[in-house]
Amino acid sequence: MDKKKLIIIGSGPAGLTAGIYAARANLEPLIIEGPTPGGQLISTSYVENWPGEKKILGHKLITNMREHAQETGCSFSSEWIEYVDHTKKPFILTTQKKNKFSADALIIASGATPRRLSCPGEDQYWGKGVSTCAVCDGLFYKDKPVVIIGGGDTAMENASFLATFTNNITIVHILDKLTASTAMQRRILQNKNIKILYENTVTEFQGDEKQLQQVVVTNQKTGEKKTLPAAGAFVSIGQTPNTKFLQGVIELDNWGYIKVGQNKKLGQTSTSIDGIFAAGDAFDYRYKQAITASGSGCMAALDAEKYLTEQQSG
Repeated sequence: MDKKKLIIIGSGPAGLTAGIYAARANLEPLIIEGPTPGGQLISTSYVENWPGEKKILGHKLITNMREHAQETGCSFSSEWIEYVDHTKKPFILTTQKKNKFSADALIIASGATPRRLSCPGEDQYWGKGVSTCAVCDGLFYKDKPVVIIGGGDTAMENASFLATFTNNITIVHILDKLTASTAMQRRILQNKNIKILYENTVTEFQGDEKQLQQVVVTNQKTGEKKTLPAAGAFVSIGQTPNTKFLQGVIELDNWGYIKVGQNKKLGQTSTSIDGIFAAGDAFDYRYKQAITASGSGCMAALDAEKYLTEQQSG
């Protein structure tokens, strides 16, 4: 069994940043890359809100971070974790290949998976007009028609943000009323530039193979279909934290997000089990940005370093 001081589960911005800080502290961290190495950034087109990079491909940014982590002393495993035995220390981790690792401390940076519609054209135009993050991609759609799918707070936030770039916004919602908070609804309903199609859903994304051009919406009552022009479409129906393997291990909220700050002495990234820390979208259901994920990765590494130092001293 491979014994490590620190194992980081996840290789997106949170996990890689945690790895860089931990390696610089001589913790020799092992990063378990998971089923989607690089996380959501790997399938993102251009990133224009990363400090110091005016415009960089998501794939390039995450590659740079991985190379940085490797050069500082991180090692990597291309497996993913199926089970964590937290009942004794060191913690024992079992991978999908039934290999086992042990660690004195863990950082969970397993991220989250955006929920998709799973309709024709979605995969083809993902990153080519179809996205989940208006804050990331909104600038690309200045004065262009955009469609937002969803009726909750995330959809309202995306619509509100996009309204600063375009006055051609259509929200497509499957129900007959919005599900967002009253304050969020009020802001959108008062904006005359935002149209809402109730009891409809997007059933196909269409384009010229290079870029999204329109979406097909289907009325849920009548089955009637119509086409909306769309240079961009934002699937805003939530995301699922990749924490299923942690059920019964650490405390999660009702939606599966890790509860952090459980032990104030161990820091803001502490969980319900001493020695297990969390970073990124596995706990962050609000901000969901690469930069905030990286920031929490730094925090988790510092918290883990302090924890390990105190354990060693006594």
